[in-house]
Amino acid sequence: MQDHLERVILVDEDDKVLIDGPKLGTHEDGLLHRAFSVFVFNSVGELLIQQRAQCKYHSAGKWANSCCGHPRPDEDTLVAAERRLAEEIGLYVPLQYGFKSRYTAMLDNQMIENEIPYLYFGVSDALPVLNPDEVQDFAYVGLEELGHKIADNPDSFSAWLIHYMDSHAKRLRSHRDGMLASSP
Repeated sequence: MQDHLERVILVDEDDKVLIDGPKLGTHEDGLLHRAFSVFVFNSVGELLIQQRAQCKYHSAGKWANSCCGHPRPDEDTLVAAERRLAEEIGLYVPLQYGFKSRYTAMLDNQMIENEIPYLYFGVSDALPVLNPDEVQDFAYVGLEELGHKIADNPDSFSAWLIHYMDSHAKRLRSHRDGMLASSP
């Protein structure tokens, strides 16, 4: 589905569903909405990050976590996260819910991100198959190294990945370590 036709779930500060709205208009007006972010680690604990395609309507060319997106109205957030992971980078990974976050960020193209994202975690050594309409490159990086890269060149990274690393680095490491400990 094309971005301008996509609908998102508008919520209140308690994450209670209010109504649905157009994805583009929601970002133009900075309306609070539900989202998800996926963190896929390989078996040595490196995070799969993606570089957003140049054709994206905001944050084009910036590095982000493994996958991000928005559930559609009446779509379970886990189902949406697994759907987008397959659509963007061709991976089918069982995901586990970690926690919710909350942030607001001014983006390029006069867009405003105002989200309550659900964070999901998974482990896979499969290589991604990139959808060029969504992603132009990928890399694996340790969380500590990623923190240094963001500090050295923040303009290369998405606002949400910077938020997660600034506000939740300890929780990201904890979920990574828990996922790796329970992986075969």
